Formats: sequence, C-alpha cells, structure tokens
Amino acid sequence: MNRSLARPGAAIALVIVAGAFAPVPGRAQAVHGASSPPRPMLVLAGGCYWGMESVYRHVRGVTAVTSGYAIPARGPGGGSAAPAEAVRIVYDPAVISYRRILDLFFSVAHDPTEVDRQGPDVGAEYRSIVFVDGDRQRSVVRSLIDSLTAAHVFPRPIATEIAALGSFEAVDASQQDYAARHPDDPYIVANDVPKITALR
Repeated sequence: MNRSLARPGAAIALVIVAGAFAPVPGRAQAVHGASSPPRPMLVLAGGCYWGMESVYRHVRGVTAVTSGYAIPARGPGGGSAAPAEAVRIVYDPAVISYRRILDLFFSVAHDPTEVDRQGPDVGAEYRSIVFVDGDRQRSVVRSLIDSLTAAHVFPRPIATEIAALGSFEAVDASQQDYAARHPDDPYIVANDVPKITALR
C-alpha cells in the first residue's frame, strides 16, 4: 500500500443514517456468549481497510470488525478473482440490520463510484465489492444500488461489484485497529477522520 500519497478524497453525497453512531471506539465486545447463537457477518471491500474498519468500529450494533483480504468466488462469467482490501463485520441483528450496514457502506465508508481506487490509493485491491451469501442478499444489494442510481445520489455511476465470497484472510495484528492506534498518522487524518465526522 502506498500510504505516502495521502490527500483528501473527492467529496461525495452523504446519506447519514440516524442513530448509527456508537461513540465508544476500540475493540468490540465478544461476538457471542457460550449459550448465544453465532451472530451474522458480512464482508465489504471499499478501499483501504483502515478506513472501513474505523467506520464500522463506531457503529452501534457491530460487535467485531476484522481487516483483511477478500477474494471473490469464481463463478460463471464472474469478475476478477484478485484479492481486495476488505473488512469482515459481525453484527447484532437486534440492534442493526443488514440493510443499514449497507446504507453506511454506500453513504459514509467509501465512494462507490470510484473504479479500482479510493482517494489516493490506486489499484484493483481498492475496488468496491459487497460479498453476498445467496440470492436474498444479492437482491437486497441490487435493490439498494438501483434505488441510489434512480435517485441520482452520486454524480457518477456506482461501480460496486456484487460477488460471492471465495475466501477471507485477516491481516496481522499491526494492521488491525490501525486508525484508533495511530490517530495522528497523516493518511488517517486526511482520509479516515472525515468519515467518522460524517458518521456522527
């Protein structure tokens, strides 16, 4: 990753989701207790995982966020199987819905109109992808993209891919929770702090 090219990204239209901000940053709670069923999760790619992780660690109802690399599953006529920087999000559906997590993905966490880049980061590993588990999730994502397109929320077409997840590999501990541990890093100040401001 070339973090030396830090500069503010292009401004995008924001649709703020009321009540989503959780003011306590840092490591999230345990995913589930001994008697609780596993909580649902999803994987999103939207540029540098530092910024994506930072946003979702501040979202009420998200119980764990892990930065890593995601590879789309190969399918008939599928897109690229190259890895993308991504986050794996575990959440409590009693507090936040799958759709609301997607709303934040499109409105705060990244610019879904950029192709193979986010702000100063350029390359296929920075592309926008929602990884789905089955036709129901694919339908929810497609409906949201169609709604945003019809409402002309963005000045350019949405470039987000919709793909099944082939694999996800977490990065090492030095890259996890990076923005919270390095709040004065120029890259974080220029590119990620504005996202938290928008989330508030």
